[in-house]
Amino acid sequence: MRSDLEIPAGQPPRRRVVITGLGPVTPIGVGASAFHDAQRCGHSGVRRITRFDASELPVQIAGEVDVNLTRWIDPREGKRLDRFAQLALVAADLALEDAHLDPTILDPERAGVVIGSSIGGMETWEAQSRVAFERGLSRVSPFFIPMLMANAATAHVAIRYGLQGPSTASATACITGADAIGTALRLIQYGEADVILAGGADALVTPLGVSAFAVMKALSTNNDMPEAASRPFSAGRNGFVLSEGAGVLVLEVLEHAQARSARIYAEVMGFGRATDAHHIANPHPQGRGAAQAMRRALKDAGVVPEVIDYLNAHATSTPAGDRAEVLAIREVFGGHAPHLLISSTKSMTGHSLGASGAIEAIATVQAIASGLVPPTINLHEPDPELMLDFVPNQAREHRVRHALSNSFAFGGHTAALVFRAPTGVVLP
Repeated sequence: MRSDLEIPAGQPPRRRVVITGLGPVTPIGVGASAFHDAQRCGHSGVRRITRFDASELPVQIAGEVDVNLTRWIDPREGKRLDRFAQLALVAADLALEDAHLDPTILDPERAGVVIGSSIGGMETWEAQSRVAFERGLSRVSPFFIPMLMANAATAHVAIRYGLQGPSTASATACITGADAIGTALRLIQYGEADVILAGGADALVTPLGVSAFAVMKALSTNNDMPEAASRPFSAGRNGFVLSEGAGVLVLEVLEHAQARSARIYAEVMGFGRATDAHHIANPHPQGRGAAQAMRRALKDAGVVPEVIDYLNAHATSTPAGDRAEVLAIREVFGGHAPHLLISSTKSMTGHSLGASGAIEAIATVQAIASGLVPPTINLHEPDPELMLDFVPNQAREHRVRHALSNSFAFGGHTAALVFRAPTGVVLP
């Protein structure tokens, strides 16, 4: 499968990387079991906004995370953390717990963190801006910058667990979570780390966050039927639903996982990135960057398109975005495209921006591990121009050996990840 990979002369073979822990923090469930159960049921996490008064806004719905943060974070510590960083800490803790991995037994210099955010501390920015305008610049919190910065989640996770290995934070809009997993893959493959906590976090369900996307006409205005508002591939789709969340995965070099008899969900086989170079907010109409990212991920994995059983689509429920992705899928997969199972879990979770790529990677890995493909809910009137097998409305049992997860973003950023079932992995 991997014989066509080009390894520079004199370089050792790339090390195999596996996923051993999942930490989803989403509007449909917190923790691996709750998240998977919600997908099985086709549950929507979209509701009317409760975190602030949205009654005067044209968009009054979002995907909010229902979580008692004090279970993981001391309230005094929480005052110095933006919500996105708090959600990331919860996700990291859940991922480690799911992996049965005690961070105190790790070699701290061989363990790192790669958790990105598309924006960073939006809630903090809004709150401190009000302070500055209403009470004066001298009253701005001294914690403003540490709470605002997009790398705060990575920093706080590393500090909490004492992880001193390579750490970084991508800020590539809506591919951030996938970008983080791809970066972690490379760091482990080439020997810079043995274990990395990787993913993304965002919390932009705020007055300014919702308003900003609303004035761009990017959001669904289906306020009267929140649960039906996110409807990828549907003829009636009219924009995405903004949500908050975090997703963190534990990535380990295979030998490290085997040595501790870890449960292995899947192997990370390939990662590809590209750029549309077309428009700051709109995708290339033919999905140019999307197709390139998928091709690069497949080549990196050393597999042909025909082996992919399931594709977790980026599909946000926007007219242009869904169409461009389907065109790209048809171009890359050709005659295999009609045989692919494709679904958009954003139909259930909404779009959590920088967290979405990590959350959807978790959903993809769970499909491999469970043999249950998540549905695209609210797909009752498919767009006749986008007719593929989108697993409409109900989860489907299917053996998934290889899967691909797409992530696309403002700025034309595109990314794809390839995973496979842990075939041939032998534990001690």
